[in-house]
Amino acid sequence: MRAYNLTAEDGFKAAALFIFLFLVFQLGAFLGQASARLYSEHETIDRLQSRISLDLQFLDVGNSTLNTPPNQYTLKDYLNRLNKALAEPETGICLVSIQSVSADNTAADFANARLTPITLQNSEQTVQIQVASLPLYRYLAFSPLAFFAAAIMVPVLMNIRPTRRAPKAEPVVIEEPKVALVPKLVINLNDKTIGNSINAVTVQLQNKPLCFYTALLHYCIDNPDALLLHHKDIPPELTNQANKAFGRLMDLGHTKRKRPDFNANLDKTLSEIRAALDEVFAGYSEEKAKYYPPRAQGEGSRSKQHSYALPRLYAHEIEVIGD
Repeated sequence: MRAYNLTAEDGFKAAALFIFLFLVFQLGAFLGQASARLYSEHETIDRLQSRISLDLQFLDVGNSTLNTPPNQYTLKDYLNRLNKALAEPETGICLVSIQSVSADNTAADFANARLTPITLQNSEQTVQIQVASLPLYRYLAFSPLAFFAAAIMVPVLMNIRPTRRAPKAEPVVIEEPKVALVPKLVINLNDKTIGNSINAVTVQLQNKPLCFYTALLHYCIDNPDALLLHHKDIPPELTNQANKAFGRLMDLGHTKRKRPDFNANLDKTLSEIRAALDEVFAGYSEEKAKYYPPRAQGEGSRSKQHSYALPRLYAHEIEVIGD
C-alpha cells in the first residue's frame, strides 16, 4: 500500500497542482466577493435614490428656468446628514454632490472612489447627483475555503488517501446595509393633526394652536434670527401667517368663528403645542428639538428676555398638507 510513499517528482506535481487549484478557487472567491459587493452597492444606491426622490420637493436645488442658484447651506446640511447615516453601518457609499453643491465632509477613503451619476427629474428641472463607492479591491480578501478546497482536491486527483478530512469553512454572511430614516414634522390641515414622517402617531390640535404653530414654523424659516419675546405682541408678519392658516381652516369647513386673538393666552397656546410634540416625537428627542418652542428659563423679569422662536429650521424639514 503506497498511500504516502511519494517521490520527489510526486511532491513537485502535488505542489504545482495545489497552487493551480488554489489560484482557480481564489479567483472564483474574488468574483463572488466582487459580485456580492456590487449587489450591496446597487441596493444601497437604490434606497438612497428613493430617499432623495421623496425629499426633492423640499430641497432648494435652484431653478434653471428662473435662473436661481441652489441653496448651498441647506443642501450641504442635507448631504452631510445623509453621509452620516451612510457611514454608521459602513456601507462604503458616499453622497458627493447634488446639482453643483458638494458635500464638505467626504472621507479621505473616497479620494479614488468610483463615481456613479444619478439623474432625477422634478416638476421644474433635472437634478444631477453623484454617488461615490469605495474601490472593489477594498472588499477582496483571502478565502480560507479556496485554500482548503485545493488541499482536499490534490490528494483526490493524485489518488492519495488523506489521514483526516479538512474542515469546511463557514460561509460569510453579508448583511444588507440600511439607511436610517430621519423623522420630520407633518402638519395636516385637512384633519387638524400633527405627526411625523416615520410612524402613524398623530395628535389633533385646536384651531388656535394649530394655526399659530403653522404660522410660527413659516415665520422662523423665513426669519432664522428672529426674537419672539413673551412680553411683546407677536410681529405683524406672524399674525398675518396665522390669519392665513385660520382662513384655510375656514375654507376646509373646520370652523365658522371669527379669527382669534393670537396674542391672548400665548403661554397656554405654546404649552398645548409642546404637549402635542412630546407625544408625536416620543423616542425621537433629538429630532424633536428643532420643532420645539423653547421654554422660558427663570422667573419674573428674566423670563421676559426669553425667545420662543425656532432657530436652525429649514423648509425641507417640515411638510404642511392642505396649505
